[in-house]
Amino acid sequence: MKTYDYLIVGAGLFGSVCAYELSRASKSCLVIDKRNHIGGNVYCESVNGINVHKYGAHIFHTSNKTIWDYVNSFIEFNRYTNYPIANFKGKLFNLPFNMNTFYQMWGTITPDAAKAKIEAEVAREKIGEPKNLEEKALSLVGRDIYETLIKGYTEKQWGCKCSELPPFIISRLPLRFTFDNNYFNDRYQGIPIGGYNKLFEKLLSNVDLKLNCDFFDNKELANLTKRIIYTGPIDRLLDFKLGRLEYRGLHFDTRIEKTDNFQGSAVVNYTSSTVPYTRIIEHKHFESTPSNETIITYEYPKRYVEGAEPYYPINNPRNDALYANYENEIKKTHKFILGGRLATYKYLDMHCVIQSALETVNALLKNN
Repeated sequence: MKTYDYLIVGAGLFGSVCAYELSRASKSCLVIDKRNHIGGNVYCESVNGINVHKYGAHIFHTSNKTIWDYVNSFIEFNRYTNYPIANFKGKLFNLPFNMNTFYQMWGTITPDAAKAKIEAEVAREKIGEPKNLEEKALSLVGRDIYETLIKGYTEKQWGCKCSELPPFIISRLPLRFTFDNNYFNDRYQGIPIGGYNKLFEKLLSNVDLKLNCDFFDNKELANLTKRIIYTGPIDRLLDFKLGRLEYRGLHFDTRIEKTDNFQGSAVVNYTSSTVPYTRIIEHKHFESTPSNETIITYEYPKRYVEGAEPYYPINNPRNDALYANYENEIKKTHKFILGGRLATYKYLDMHCVIQSALETVNALLKNN
C-alpha cells in the first residue's frame, strides 16, 4: 500500500490547515474523517440555496492580520458583523452588555448613570471573594443583569446551577459603555462568501482524502506513516485507560420556515430557564442570502453520552489534571501530534486553531 509522511486524523480546521501546509512542503498526507464530509464542525450544508451551519454558528474573527490574510488567500470573506440579541421572557436586549443593554434594562442614557447603577447593584450584594460562578457574576454586574441575561442561559449550557460552577468560567464580563452592538472586539470578522466548505475544498485539494473512515475502525492505517496528526478525543486514543474526560453535548433542531425573515438576526439567545433551547440561529443572515423562505436551528445543550459528538470540554481541575496525564502518556510514543479542540481539550476560536496549526507545521518542518 502507498505510504505517507503524515496521516491526519480529522478533516476539520486544524487537520486541513496542516494538510495544506505539509503538502506545500512536498510532504505526502492522507487525511481521514469519520464523517461523510470535510470541515469538521465548521461544515455548512446547502439547503434550498442557504448555507446552514450544521454544527452551530461559526463567525470568523481575529485581530491577527497574518491569519486574516491567510484565510483570505483562499476565499473572500463578507462583512458580516455579529450582533446577537438576548430574549428574556419576550423582552429583547442587545449583546454584549453595552449602553443599549443598560438602557433596555434600567432606562439609563449616559455612561455615568449606567456605571453608577452597576456599582450600586454590585454593592448591594456584599460579596467578598467569590466562591462560585453566581457570586462572581453578582460581584461584577449585580443581580438584574445576572438573573436576566446570565443565570438561565449558563445553567442550561452547563447543565447545573451557577452556584455549582467555578468562578473562573466568567473571570471577567465585558461591559461596554458605548452604544456598540458588535459582539467581537477584533479588527477583522466575517463569513466566507459561498460558505466555509469552499475554504476546506481548497485546503484539501492536493492531499489524499478518505471520508466515512473512523481511525479506530481502521487502525492499520497507522502502519502507513511514522507520524500521525490527531485531532480526535485524546482519552479515546488510549482506550480511556486513565478515565474519561467530560463534555457537554448539543442537539440541533433545524427547520424550514415559509417566511423570508424569521427573527431579523442570525443569532438570538434565549436566557430564561423556562425555554429549553439556548438560541435560535437563522442561517440566511450570515450571508444575506435572498430567499422567500428561511432556515432556522434551535440549539439545545444536553448531557454528553458515550458515542455522541463531544462539543464543549468541561475544564475543571479534575478534567484538566486528567488531560495532562493523557498528554504525557501520548508524548512518550513520539508518533502522535495533537491539535484542535478535542485533542487539546480546549474550546478554541477558529483563528487560534489556524495559528496553532501553522506553528505545528513550522515546528515539524524545522525538525525534519
